[in-house]
Order: sequence, then structure tokens, then C-alpha cells
Amino acid sequence: MSDAKGRIFIISAPSGAGKGTVIRSLLELCPELVFSVSATTRTPRDGEKEGISYWFVSHERFKEMIDREEFLEYAEYVGEFYGTPKKPIYECVESGRNILLDIEIQGARQVIAKEPGAVTIFIVPPSMQELERRRRGRCTDCEEKLAARLERARIELEEKDNYCHRVVNDYVSRAAAEILSIIMRLE
Repeated sequence: MSDAKGRIFIISAPSGAGKGTVIRSLLELCPELVFSVSATTRTPRDGEKEGISYWFVSHERFKEMIDREEFLEYAEYVGEFYGTPKKPIYECVESGRNILLDIEIQGARQVIAKEPGAVTIFIVPPSMQELERRRRGRCTDCEEKLAARLERARIELEEKDNYCHRVVNDYVSRAAAEILSIIMRLE
């Protein structure tokens, strides 16, 4: 049996950069890559499944998990909590498997502070115009909320140079293949 450990790969991106779509494509290309399921206090959206999309927990349960130091990272975002339970991460890495974390910038900083060997990948939209087009295409935000999200995206994009790797999501299949090549080089 091999004593090789797996690696932690963190993927971050501003909202609208296509991170979720790229990650789904990446997992299809590399089914042995484990996807970390985060915990959240928000209610499930249509189509989301417990243990696949998120672990949906109450605010009280989330606070208990914080008190017990069960998270590798966590953050509050617009009144809801999101966090990465650390036990499955460490079990995966110890078993020699690579794990993928889909987390925002604040969470990535927390993970790097605890796990400096984690590999960070930032997905960049081809342009701010394309990011805005994608956000508008979702038809989920009023104009005021859209403007706030785009401003937040501009701020988040300033963080891209703090990541080990940057991948432009101009075409989903190309971006996923580029991330897979990063993972394979580092195995």
C-alpha cells in the first residue's frame, strides 16, 4: 500500500465566472477527484440535494460545529454561514486521494493558513463585459443587486494574483482540461 498523500485543490472565482460549470466538467473528466461538500445554513434551492450540493444545517448546528472546531474554513455571507467540514478533507488526503474545494477568497485564505501546501486555482472570466453578460443572463438580480455583484467581482478579481494558478474560462471544456493538467502535473 502506498504512503502517498492526496492534495487539497482550492478553486475560487467571482460570481458569474462559471466556476460551478467548470467544476462539473472537471469532475466528469476526472471522476477519481473527490469534491468537498460544504455545509450551509441557507435553505436548499430547487434541485439541490443534501450531501451532494451542500450539507444543510441549522444556524444552531453550524455554531456548534464552529465551537467544536469542525471546520477547515467558514464564513458568513449575507446572513448565512458556509463552511468546509475538515474531517472528510483530512480523511481523503490521508487515503491518498485528491480533493477539490469550491470556496470563496476569504475561505481560501483560511485554508492556506492551516494547509500551506494546498494548491489554489482562480477561475477568471474572459472579460468584465462577459461576466456582466453571464450575470444578466441568469435573470436573478434586480439592477441594484447586479451592480453590487459586479462591483464585488471587480474586487475579487484583484485577488487572482494571490493564487498559484489562474485559468480563463473562455470555454468550459478548455478551462476544465487546463485545471486537470495542473492537478496531474502536481500528483
